[in-house]
Amino acid sequence: MKFNELGLKDNILSAISEMGYEAPTPIQQKAIPYLLENDSDLIGLASTGTGKTAAFGLPLINKIDSSSKNTQGLIICPTRELCIQIARDLDAYSSKLRDVKVTAVYGGTDISKQIRQIERGTQIIVATPGRLVDLINRKKVKLWEVETVVLDEADEMLNMGFKEDIDSILQQTPDHKNVWLFSATMSKEVARIAKNYMTEPFEITVGGKNETNKNIEHHYYVVNERDRYTALKGIIDFSPNIYGLIFCRTRRDTAAVADKLMANGYNAEPLHGDLSQAQRDRVMDKFRSKTLQILVATDVAARGIDVDDITHVIHYQLPEDVENYTHRSGRTARAGKKGTSIALINTRESRKIKSIERIINSDFQLKKVPSPDEICMIQLQNTVASITDTEIDTTRIEKYMPAILEQFEDVSKEDVLKKFLSVEFNKFLSYYENVKDVNAKSSKGGREEGFKSRRGGKSDSRDDENRQRFFVALGRKDGFNHGALLRLLLDNTGMNKGAIGKIDILEKFSFFDADKSETEKILSKMQTVDFEGQTMNIEKTKGGGDSDKGGRKTSSRRNSGGDRSSRDRGNSGNSGNRSRRRSYNN
Repeated sequence: MKFNELGLKDNILSAISEMGYEAPTPIQQKAIPYLLENDSDLIGLASTGTGKTAAFGLPLINKIDSSSKNTQGLIICPTRELCIQIARDLDAYSSKLRDVKVTAVYGGTDISKQIRQIERGTQIIVATPGRLVDLINRKKVKLWEVETVVLDEADEMLNMGFKEDIDSILQQTPDHKNVWLFSATMSKEVARIAKNYMTEPFEITVGGKNETNKNIEHHYYVVNERDRYTALKGIIDFSPNIYGLIFCRTRRDTAAVADKLMANGYNAEPLHGDLSQAQRDRVMDKFRSKTLQILVATDVAARGIDVDDITHVIHYQLPEDVENYTHRSGRTARAGKKGTSIALINTRESRKIKSIERIINSDFQLKKVPSPDEICMIQLQNTVASITDTEIDTTRIEKYMPAILEQFEDVSKEDVLKKFLSVEFNKFLSYYENVKDVNAKSSKGGREEGFKSRRGGKSDSRDDENRQRFFVALGRKDGFNHGALLRLLLDNTGMNKGAIGKIDILEKFSFFDADKSETEKILSKMQTVDFEGQTMNIEKTKGGGDSDKGGRKTSSRRNSGGDRSSRDRGNSGNSGNRSRRRSYNN
């Protein structure tokens, strides 16, 4: 099938032809004709990187009445990077159409400039939830003529705690609008949005629900925690032509890993929320233009990365929620190409691999971190190949050759090669002479290693003497999740995300760790904060560095919750294991 068979306007076909679009992807083949021919709601489920932006963007552009300057289309997405990317794509799709304006509105930049653009008239607004709510409250965005609302990456927006904002925005739009919901996964929260705001939606699924892209190979390496960075270096060095994305859980880890890689001579930079918008734009421009080889990012910052030809996605740490694994790995194998997703895990995390396999319906291959000899051989062969493949520009170097040949007249061809490779690799070879085998023992099921923390071993951060454990009187039954807790903490306390440690979201209540130095700030700033009309009731617990490993709450309030948490969180650390298991099975 070709794009000219889908029913799009000739001007749009001309624009996408210049962009290099040839044949539509499966989600585009199914969604575009339906959306052009039907005035109805739609749910589109497909893996990240399968062309969802064009699947909703092309029919949306096709429907716009350019004679009216009122906002007719609204696209809501989770991050500013994705917002910018979608707006750029829509600008390109409509480049052959007159008077079609697309405006991106997102936080971290001058709101007055965005207001001026909206006031001049724009048919399509692409927005992040927080900035859009701000503009609505200022009465600068008028949505009464919106005919189509697109919720892109709906699962990720809900994971990030934007449920309340999305509810608020959708209530400002007309009842007769169409809602097009696109997502990589179909979680309970996404289903709730569909139930509350959509009328008999037509559902298109490409692949199984929550499945990852079939063109991705999934590998995992088991290493001891102390060897995680050494293993990362080995994997990168074994793939000298890598054009990759490394994911870390926190801004602090992202910055630390990027700093180490740059100090070790790798062409790498970080992307996280502590960077200014100008810094983030600079990094992304370098990555898109391939002048940057390795990007180290947090989940949130990387949501807008729509870059072709990424060869590897490396999970330096597994995400808390399996949905994020799908989004992360979907950064590679885009546009029908193949890619590799690599997970680095410690000996206690093998069970998570099994859980992810069940949910994404794809198998992982257990791999060994290559030996120093294997890595050195790959690097040497790659260098030799790059030399032999280099075209000789005789006209430019000919005048220098007599002097150079004179210097080498007493040196054999073999010695020249040895000297050249020594110049290139002496430091590299010296490093790998001292690297030991970093592979740890683990079964794929992870039963023996996975239960270590339940038998009394220390958990990741709970026993850190510099951490404090906190109790929150909200759980999954309240619609509470990791993203909501992080957002409320960061917005109301001004803390750095790196100060927040392990989070356990249980059915009726939750726990989180934070640096002890932030304790008073958390207790004072969070007293008046609520979540969707419900008081959070954050309290300090014992444990998390205190001598009482039973983890009893300092307050007797909500005694049943406190007693249960004490039993679950005793010396064995059962709560942490159960909550982590749940987060990968939901």
